[in-house]
Amino acid sequence: MTNLVVIPWRPAPSRIPAFDRVLAWYRAELPEFRVETIDSDDDVFVLARARNLAVARLAEPDDVVVINDADTLPEAAALREAVAEAGASGRVHLPYTTYRWLGPEGTAELEAGVPLADCSHVLVRGACSGVYVTTARTWAAHGGQDERFRGWGFEDSAWRLAHETMLGMEPHRHGGAVYALSHEPEVRAGEQYDRNAALMARYRDAEGDVDAMAALIAEAQAVRASNATSGPGLAA
Repeated sequence: MTNLVVIPWRPAPSRIPAFDRVLAWYRAELPEFRVETIDSDDDVFVLARARNLAVARLAEPDDVVVINDADTLPEAAALREAVAEAGASGRVHLPYTTYRWLGPEGTAELEAGVPLADCSHVLVRGACSGVYVTTARTWAAHGGQDERFRGWGFEDSAWRLAHETMLGMEPHRHGGAVYALSHEPEVRAGEQYDRNAALMARYRDAEGDVDAMAALIAEAQAVRASNATSGPGLAA
């Protein structure tokens, strides 16, 4: 088991305060964990590709990595539990059962010193993003994430359907909460967003059908192989 946290990160002015708070949280709560950031050289931020590259950092198939979004705070006990169990479970672990989006109000309260658990928030039901705990073996077993989801939108939901269909079970959740901090929202419109939505529809159609999902994953892996000539940028 490794104590590695990788944060997909491309600087944007409104996101820097949240990113700094996530780094500070790890320094205070889990100082034994090594925290790195990762990005690709794509012209737009491709979160799915950054997550795949994070898994590629692992030296051994059963080493564990925490993939932590740059705006999301976990809880230490749930995360430690997920890291301890992910190596042998054959599933991706989500260190939460509750996903709280703090929004501008809750984020301002946090900055003013209100305890995280007491900040105003919106409960996001069915969330499957924010913080993943996995091994390379488990990530490969269901295809990782589809790098055709460029920009923002749908990569998390498509990933969950692939996990449930190919592995025959949901990601394993640990009791606790994650807290998503506020920043300027990304534009979720335009030609690329429409392509993302159309690809997501194909994932919905393939849900529960192993052969159809495997075909989608094979397409995604061909794209990933073509992307492999572009290396990640990595910083401590």
